[in-house]
Amino acid sequence: MAQARSISLTEFGGPEVLRLVTTDLPDPGPGDVQLRQTAIGFNYIDIYQRAGKYPLPTPTGLGHEAAGVIERVGEGVTDLRSGDRVVYMNAGVGAYADRRNVPAAKLVKIPDGISDDAAAAIFFKAMTAQYLVKKTYAVQPGDIVLVHAAAGGVGQILCSWANALGATVIGTAGSAEKCDAARAAGCHAAIDYSKDDWVAQVIDATGGKKARVVYDSVAKHTFMGSLDCAAPFGMVVLFGAASGPAPALDTELLNKKGCLFLTRPSVFPHNADTQTFRANAADVFAAMQSGAVRASIGAQYDLDHIADAHRAAESRATMGAIVIKP
Repeated sequence: MAQARSISLTEFGGPEVLRLVTTDLPDPGPGDVQLRQTAIGFNYIDIYQRAGKYPLPTPTGLGHEAAGVIERVGEGVTDLRSGDRVVYMNAGVGAYADRRNVPAAKLVKIPDGISDDAAAAIFFKAMTAQYLVKKTYAVQPGDIVLVHAAAGGVGQILCSWANALGATVIGTAGSAEKCDAARAAGCHAAIDYSKDDWVAQVIDATGGKKARVVYDSVAKHTFMGSLDCAAPFGMVVLFGAASGPAPALDTELLNKKGCLFLTRPSVFPHNADTQTFRANAADVFAAMQSGAVRASIGAQYDLDHIADAHRAAESRATMGAIVIKP
């Protein structure tokens, strides 16, 4: 029986509630594999779950994605073997660990040429971007696309992928430095949304045209402005709440703003079965290999300092992805 070091959460609160523990790890059961994890991805949902905004039954682990090498294979697993490099993003919380048993159906092989760090850094984020630009709204050449939080992990991927699909991409971010990062990620223009006139600046940046789709993961601070930035019959996609929940909305306002479409999707229903999940992952890996999607790693922390990673992300002090090393 192997041992595993992992983060345990027994109460909700600030980063100080995260505890590193060592436990026995049983042999993988039927349909499972045992991973030696080499890189762990960090996502903003980890903060929401740690703080209790998205409460989990406690005690619990934390984290949704990691890459690693298969060490042992359970009974009935025929499509994976020991030594395979794999990544996952929806195997249940508990990715903050150096070893873990994971259902084989939740794993996808990492292609040659893509590192474990790159895969773990952006897999969840890139899978989020994949359904946003391919499924929720299929971005087309010539579309004007607005991406909020364009310097963040998902934001940078959205910008670069939409750009590669032929869209004109306008990004917003919370500082001049982050706007520079957004432009580097593929934005044709980047606007500081901490300024009172950011909506007017977005529309000016496109010569007076509004966006066919607005991707909003900020919510409270940006949502009403997002409605003003969307073209008639355009779509506003609310997929996060970094600044707090979006204001309550009288749906008649969608009519008044231009017969807008509003949706609140999430990544897991778009990858609910293994076949769909692996097909979407293949799309992500192809985008990485073509250069349409790049792994921009902004910071790296080891598992012993996971609280520092949470503090940095929560203060919005980072740009790009955070990678946790076991």
